[in-house]
Amino acid sequence: MKILLTGGAGFIGSALIRYVLGNTGHSVVNIDKLTYAGNLESLKPVEGHPCYRFEQADICDTLKVNQLLQQHQPDAIMHLAAESHVDRSIDGPAAFIETNIVGTYILVEAARNYWQNLGGDKKAQFRFHHISTDEVYGDLPNDNTLFTEETPYAPSSPYSASKASSDHIVRAWHRTYGLPVVVTNCSNNYGPYHFPEKLIPLVILNALEGKPLPVYGDGKQIRDWLYVDDHARALLTVVEKGKIGETYNIGGHNEKENIAVVRTICHILEECHPQKPNGIASYQDLITFVKDRPGHDLRYAIDAGKIADELGWLPKETFETGLKKTVQWYLDNLDWCRHVQDGSYRRERLGLGEGE
Repeated sequence: MKILLTGGAGFIGSALIRYVLGNTGHSVVNIDKLTYAGNLESLKPVEGHPCYRFEQADICDTLKVNQLLQQHQPDAIMHLAAESHVDRSIDGPAAFIETNIVGTYILVEAARNYWQNLGGDKKAQFRFHHISTDEVYGDLPNDNTLFTEETPYAPSSPYSASKASSDHIVRAWHRTYGLPVVVTNCSNNYGPYHFPEKLIPLVILNALEGKPLPVYGDGKQIRDWLYVDDHARALLTVVEKGKIGETYNIGGHNEKENIAVVRTICHILEECHPQKPNGIASYQDLITFVKDRPGHDLRYAIDAGKIADELGWLPKETFETGLKKTVQWYLDNLDWCRHVQDGSYRRERLGLGEGE
């Protein structure tokens, strides 16, 4: 199968590409605009792979999207390209509206035109897989309730509202035009190559530098944590076996308070990297509570029973095993982290020198 994948230089997209090329015979065409979060260094393990092709393009560019579909003739589209950071969406929502809503419309319309002109088995087997988030559901009370595929949408942030909009667009193109779609909504991902603005890599890298470990509010917000390689396996399972028109929630079965996540990282670092900076006695001494984010959701929790029962997928990593792997990866790959932090990963792809 030839998969055209959008956003493949991002965190989840790059993990999916590494997994597909390392474990299947599928080929991948990676379309990425290369915004600040797109990092080709995350794809160095597959550079030169005979089944991999990279195309720098913006999904909001109608002509380019149509051209690439005709050029590569994919059997499936996996749509991950999105602006995804909640804080950035609060400070500047316009980019989220443009990429997540308008970009999804342009892509799904191009996919419809492409699919309608296919014939025979290629048309029958084509899939459009839209990858989304559990944040579209809003938040949950602090009890035993879980997000299911039937949970009503109630997004809280500009980011989650834009992703909810994109979900509705994709489902409407299935209902109205018959486009063969599948949709997945996942919980919080973590793992190697995660952009350092996100909670887990931010805490790891700040701790190693002796900087404050910022925790919003009281840190009691609860998230369901999903190791990114488990998510990649789930996405591949859905695009290969998922039923057309269906939605599958993907979760890690790991509900944790944010403050507990931060303290667990500190504990792992005490074991793996006991030589602390700036003479601090304990990594936990760096924990700093900061003003809470506007509209901060209290709790997310996924019921992933449908994908388990119908498609046989279950996560392999517990939070403890996945987090230890993640911390160790950052300790072993500080050069990758420094290139992101100092911006050199962007200068290199633009052919710029250190001072430019």
